[in-house]
Amino acid sequence: MVKMIGLTGGIASGKSTVSHLFKNKGFTIVDADLASRKVVEPEQPAYKKIVQFFGDSILLSDRRLDREKLGSIIFHNENKRQTLNAIVHPAVREQMENWKNDAIASGKQTIIYDIPLLFESKLTNLVEKTLVVFVEEQIQLKRLMERNGLSESDALARMASQMPLQQKAKLADAVIDNNGPIEKTQEQVERIIKEWKLHP
Repeated sequence: MVKMIGLTGGIASGKSTVSHLFKNKGFTIVDADLASRKVVEPEQPAYKKIVQFFGDSILLSDRRLDREKLGSIIFHNENKRQTLNAIVHPAVREQMENWKNDAIASGKQTIIYDIPLLFESKLTNLVEKTLVVFVEEQIQLKRLMERNGLSESDALARMASQMPLQQKAKLADAVIDNNGPIEKTQEQVERIIKEWKLHP
């Protein structure tokens, strides 16, 4: 029986780092962010629907989506944001399902669903256990400002658009504390692999 694990966290919490640690141990990662980029590549069905709805003004010169422009439109318009989500989310789920089935067909025993909004999007039904990458709010804020070159207010606004990490940690089956050095994070990943008897 294939085990499905949901990996989530908050923006700049170090979820990608934890994802890489699992990947380095041979685990299959089904990445929601990667899927969401893939489904909006030119000529994909979701891409065509987005252009049909929003018009050509959201395209760059090479016909790829201008993510920044699209972001600024939906950031200020709830209806348009919902329309975009209604186009993208089913396509992302289908893409992830395809990757999962490929992994199962090739004999994988554990699949890690890397989904930033696992709880917010109510996708916990896809997995049997959930793992949250946790950092203190101040560390999260500092990392986000440094990583994305944001002002404090912009960084706080992005953090506020997600469920607080404290809350996610309470909902999770296990928490990886990513406040310390990478070695500490790695030890926790190894412990969870043992405790949950996970095999790639």
